[in-house]
This record gives sequence, structure tokens and C-alpha cells, in this order.
Amino acid sequence: MQSLNIQYNPRIDQLRWLAATIVFLFHFHLEYHGLTGASLSGPWTALITEGHTGVGLFFTLSGFLFMQIALVQKQIVYRDFLRNRVLRIVPLFLTIFLVATSIGRDKFQPQDLLYFFATNLGLAPTSGTVITGAAWTISVEFMFYMVFPFLARFAMERGVVYLGRLLVLMVFFKLAAYTVNDNSTLMYFSTFVGRFDQFLVGMAAAMLLQSRRALIERHAPWLLLVAAAVVVAATGWMHTVAPFGATPKSSFWIFWSLLESAGWAFFIVAWVSFGPRLPSLLQRALCQGGKVSFSFYLLHMGVLHLLATKVGLLHPTGMPWVDAAIMLVAAYGLTWALATISYSSIEEPFLRMRRSYGAKAAPQAAAQPL
Repeated sequence: MQSLNIQYNPRIDQLRWLAATIVFLFHFHLEYHGLTGASLSGPWTALITEGHTGVGLFFTLSGFLFMQIALVQKQIVYRDFLRNRVLRIVPLFLTIFLVATSIGRDKFQPQDLLYFFATNLGLAPTSGTVITGAAWTISVEFMFYMVFPFLARFAMERGVVYLGRLLVLMVFFKLAAYTVNDNSTLMYFSTFVGRFDQFLVGMAAAMLLQSRRALIERHAPWLLLVAAAVVVAATGWMHTVAPFGATPKSSFWIFWSLLESAGWAFFIVAWVSFGPRLPSLLQRALCQGGKVSFSFYLLHMGVLHLLATKVGLLHPTGMPWVDAAIMLVAAYGLTWALATISYSSIEEPFLRMRRSYGAKAAPQAAAQPL
């Protein structure tokens, strides 16, 4: 997706595609297994069976990208930054929220409208149905946006050590919260306390790349291989020690988000520094996947649940894994098509209303009509 504030890098869109695809595979596996279809097991398939790690990639990538923009622009105009974020997120998010409240109309209370700002907490309408359940991340993400311009300014003034101090504070908050929350795993999974460190790690990774760009680019091919191995191994370790949903309270999850984002930050830095271009057709496809990734992410659970309830298991070949692959490709293609329609009709018209939010472009931007 093109930005008005930094030179377009197709690697970022490719990473968005990867994050959305990992989450899709996670939910596809859950639905397919729920229909008594073939299922995966073991640490080496944890990138799918624990595919919620794609959310960690999203949060880390957000911190990385916005810090890259701040390093280019030097100063962020807060008003224009938030205006762009609202135009980017709210139209589709509001659509999903209205769908969720419509589904739950019989139990709706007027105060439920406040959940629009906190869909990751309590009994939010978006969490009340599998169709809209992925939307909980948006409220968390927007919290990051609200503080980012300040964080970027302080980090550029004081160096990456400033972000390190914030990470120490976050570890303290997690340790303290663990002692009083009996459902701490879900708290770490879906709240500011559990996820803010991932945004900070992404910001720190952008600063590291800026200061060591030549060295990292020179060694990017083997760094990418190591980073991929680290992500797979770390996710497998989590699946072995404390898989999500297995226990409501595990001390492993105090530090998991930090370890998870460190692995993804390593992968992000290596991938954006990797020089060789992908084959043209593949590059265009993955960049298109990144462009529609927001719609893909918010709509995929509805598609999967609809297919699971109305189509069920299909056995076109009689071979379980081949049948699973066929259903996977069909569900993925349908979700992609629906996401493309959603992007062009809901997201793109508002994206055209964005403007630069760098301080150098502020006077010109301010003169533009809303």
C-alpha cells in the first residue's frame, strides 16, 4: 500500500500478506479440525496451529513501519497522523462493529457502543461471535497510534535506550499483573499490557536498521534464513511449553510477547534488507495481498465459519490431506476475492483522502480541503 510519508517498499506489503495468511491458516485449521477433519500436531507445525503469532507480526510491523516514517520525516504532526489513521482503520472497522452489534441485537445495551473503543475487553460485541472475532486487535492497535508520535519524538531525541526503558517497565507491569489475574494468558494475549512491548520492539528494530543498514544488507541472505528458523523454533517452543488456550495462567506468557516480537523483528529487518527481487508475478501477487490484508484479516473468519456451517467437509479425492488442501485453496481464494471487493468499495475511497503528516509537509497539507 502506497504511503504519502515514505518511499514505497514492497517488502512491507509482503509482510502484511504473510501476517494475514498466518492468521488465516490458524483459523482454517481450527474450523477444519472442528469438523473432525485432519489436523496438525507437533512443534514444527506450530506456525499454523499457533498462527495467532501473525498478530504479533502485525503489531511489530506497525511499530517498525511508523518508526521508519518518523526517522525520515523527523517530526510527526499529531493531528494529521491521527487523521490518517482514522481514515485507514475506521471505515471498515465501523462496518464490522455494526455487523457485530446487529448480530447481537437481542442482547444489545446502549452502553455497548462504548466497546467501539475497547473491542479487546470484556464482552465486546465483536468478540461475541466468531464472524467478527478478529476485530479485537484494532482497538489495541489504535492505542499504539495515539502515543506513537510522542514515542517517536522521545526515541529520536534520547536514542533507542529510551525504548529499552519502556520495555523494562512493561515487563514490570506484566509481572505485577500476573500476581492478581487468574486469566493472565488471555490478558497478555489481548490487551495493551500484553502487546505494547511488541510495538516498541518494532520501533527499536527500525532504529537498528537505520544505524546498521549497510552491514545488515550485506549479510541479509543468511540473516533471513536464521530469522526464519528463529521464528519457527520459538513458536514451536511456545506450542510445547504453553500453547494458547491450554491453560488460563502460565508464567511463560509473561515474556512470550517480547520473545515473539524479537523473532519477528529479526525477520522483518532481514526481509526488508534482502536485495534480490521476487519473480514479477509472485511479487505483484504478494503486494496485492498486502494491500487488501486489512479487509482479508477482518473478513476471513466470517468466510471460514460460513463455509464450515453451510458446506462442511468435502471429500473430492478421498485422500484427507489432498481434500484439506483443496478446501484450503478454495477458502483462501474466496476470502481474497471478498477482501478485494471490500478494499475497493470501503477502504480505498477513504485512503485517497489521506495527506502527509510529516512536519515539513504540514503547511501544504493543512491547506488541503477535508
